[in-house]
Amino acid sequence: MDVPAVYGSIKKIVLVKDAYQEEVTVPAKYKTVTKEVLVNKGGLTTWKEVECELVNNTPLPINWNLGSATLTSAAKRIIDARLLPILKDGVAVAIESHTDSRGTKANNQNLSERRAQAVTNYLISKGVNPSQLTGNGLGESKLTNRCADGVSCTEAEHRANRRTTFRVVNQK
Repeated sequence: MDVPAVYGSIKKIVLVKDAYQEEVTVPAKYKTVTKEVLVNKGGLTTWKEVECELVNNTPLPINWNLGSATLTSAAKRIIDARLLPILKDGVAVAIESHTDSRGTKANNQNLSERRAQAVTNYLISKGVNPSQLTGNGLGESKLTNRCADGVSCTEAEHRANRRTTFRVVNQK
């Protein structure tokens, strides 16, 4: 006997501007998803050469403002020059954003995720297929220097930890 599914509405948090949140109720949306299953593999597998350094995390020299996940025009120019040409070749990349150690670990994790999402959204707005992008926020978990909680550091040392990197994860 089939029992009809019951759906309600869900709540989502909308980022109004940095450091502020607003909760709104949105109606549930439904869509049917179909998938293709590979029954057998045929043909040739081809490989495409990529510069070796692109397989490792490559820094994007974006100067994130303290506590902000907003891309500046300078940051957009860096992404246009460094990342867009690689993505036009059809490869997929993983984008990782980091924060300095100031603030709570939870807030820094959230901020780094918003930074990675800002870069991802910008690339999608430039015509990059979303399936080529993976964005991760790592918060303050991978600091590049000694500037952990409770350590006195200069602004330049903290700025070194507020970074975004990318690496090629596969070829088409």
